[in-house]
Amino acid sequence: MRSETRRIGVEYISRVEGEGSLRVLVRDGKVQECEFGIFEPPRFFEAFMRGRKFTEAPDITARICGICPVAYQMSSVQAMEAACGVTVDPAVDELRTLLYCGEWIESHVLHMYLLHAPDFLGYESGIALAADHPEEVGRGLRLKQTGNALVAALGGREIHPVGIRVGGFHRVPTRRELEPLIPRFEQAREDALATVDFVASLPIPEAERDDEYVALSDDDHYAIHHGRIRSTRGMDIAVDEWNDYFVEEHVARSTSLHSHIRERGLYQVGPMARFNLSEELLRPVALEAAHRVGLSAPCTNPFRSIVVRAVETLHAVDLALEILERYQRPPRPYVPVPPVAGVGHGASEAPRGLLYHRYEIDADGRVLHAQIVPPTAQNQGSIEADLLHLVERNLELTDADLQHLLEQSIRNYDPCISCSVHFLRLEVDRG
Repeated sequence: MRSETRRIGVEYISRVEGEGSLRVLVRDGKVQECEFGIFEPPRFFEAFMRGRKFTEAPDITARICGICPVAYQMSSVQAMEAACGVTVDPAVDELRTLLYCGEWIESHVLHMYLLHAPDFLGYESGIALAADHPEEVGRGLRLKQTGNALVAALGGREIHPVGIRVGGFHRVPTRRELEPLIPRFEQAREDALATVDFVASLPIPEAERDDEYVALSDDDHYAIHHGRIRSTRGMDIAVDEWNDYFVEEHVARSTSLHSHIRERGLYQVGPMARFNLSEELLRPVALEAAHRVGLSAPCTNPFRSIVVRAVETLHAVDLALEILERYQRPPRPYVPVPPVAGVGHGASEAPRGLLYHRYEIDADGRVLHAQIVPPTAQNQGSIEADLLHLVERNLELTDADLQHLLEQSIRNYDPCISCSVHFLRLEVDRG
């Protein structure tokens, strides 16, 4: 390694629950600084939830993310129902699972085909990839449309659905309305199987990590919106114990909070966390596909997260198809939820990882306090650790190649980040 000072600055990573940047300083072959920062002004969702009616939570929080609005709705309604001591009907709860499957499908597929696969195959964009691989990208678009159609059927529209309410749904569809989706999901299962094979064939860089993985986990099913919070290092807590174990703190370079486990440090949420904790609870067709392509727990290479996403897509498609085939319209779309002064906690698994909500409401149902912990904020420290690890191991690369690898690493985690980092600007000061 040459004796020099090398500065790498990526100034703008937009739409990462805010805007982000990357700073790397290398002196005489050693990494002195590696900082992943989020610097966009805060959006204040927690603040302007105060004083709002508890029934408004699902519609307001859905606006936090255009890719994963269902996740925000689901965590918020569960927290409000917990605060009021209400449990929804099992048939309605299963419809929520079905709706969440639609979001997993459309979000995972968008990420895999249009935002991440181009990295592995040397294309600058999904459009460029489609020119040479029209069959693969066409398959991805078909899958995404199917996921969107399911969200629209249950939520009223594809983006920021409006069908969810505290206590259930405003309206539930008839069987006749959902039946046309069955053949689409039969095709989607074939497309999802082919997707697993496609992403497993991509050239995956080596980058093993020794992270603690945290996700919802249940003894009976691959958790999406029910379960306990568990980790690969023995944590096993109820959702309402979150603040006893997790800490959010300000970091000078970032306007987004950083999360860590008390007295233990960084952790990672997302597809790999779910897979590492619940691999054997995948749908049989998804588990078989994972093992066929050599994927098994523990999976500790962040670049293999794209394969886990493909397996989870297959899981969601197969689960949705089963629910659709035996669907009978629930006798009532919701249970009444009168407000009660109290505190409620909710957590669900957004495509990008564990999403925690906590609300305190008064006897009139007005929000007194809100706490929302999104997956990206929890993963910031892990993303930064990945970048540091990669820089240390790849200092021989040119600036352009190193930039590409760091962009690809960021895209391992989050499709909101992925949307933006194709447009990273890299500045290098060689001193």
